[in-house]
Amino acid sequence: MRYVEKDELTIAPDFRQEVKAKSQTDIDRCYQCLTCSLGCPVAFAMDYLPHQIVRLVQMGLKQEALSSATIWVCANCEACATRCPNEIDLLALMDALREMALKAGMAKKEKSVTDFHQIFLSNIRQWGKQYELSLIVQLKLKTGDFFSDLGTGLKMLLKGRLKLLPSRLKDTRGVRTLFQKDRKSLA
Repeated sequence: MRYVEKDELTIAPDFRQEVKAKSQTDIDRCYQCLTCSLGCPVAFAMDYLPHQIVRLVQMGLKQEALSSATIWVCANCEACATRCPNEIDLLALMDALREMALKAGMAKKEKSVTDFHQIFLSNIRQWGKQYELSLIVQLKLKTGDFFSDLGTGLKMLLKGRLKLLPSRLKDTRGVRTLFQKDRKSLA
C-alpha cells in the first residue's frame, strides 16, 4: 500500500466528473467506510486499496489513479460492489480507469497486464467469447516468455482443457457492435 506525498500532488479539476461520466457511478457517495478494501481478495497485491482509488478520483489526482497498479490487479470479482453500503459500482470505476490509462498511455509499467487486457478484449471482439489458446499464444508472442509454463499448457491440451479450434458465438456481429458503441463513447 502506498501513500501520496504532498509534494507530488497535481490536481486535475475535471478528472472526477470525467470518471463519473465514463463509469456511470456516483463516487461522491463514498464516505470511506473501507468495506470495499476489507472484502477485497487481492488487496494484498495492490499499491492503493480500492477505497483509496475512490479517494484519489474524488480528489482529482489523475496521475496517481491512472498510473496505479491497483486498477490492473483488480479481479472484477464483485466483492467490493456487493458489499458497498452506498451501491458504488467499483467494477465500472476500475474499468473506466483502465480504459482512461490505456488511452492516456499511462499503463506502461503494467505492460504484461495491459497486453493481456488488450488481447483478451480483441479475442472477444473476434470470436464473440474467449478463445483461450489464442489468448495464450498471442500473449506468449507479445511477451517473449515461451517456456515458463509450457508443461502446464501441454497437460491442459492433453486433458482437453484447451480447445485447438475456437467455438464461435452465433451473434459475433452483435458483440462487435457493442465494441463499436464503446469505442464511440470513449472518444
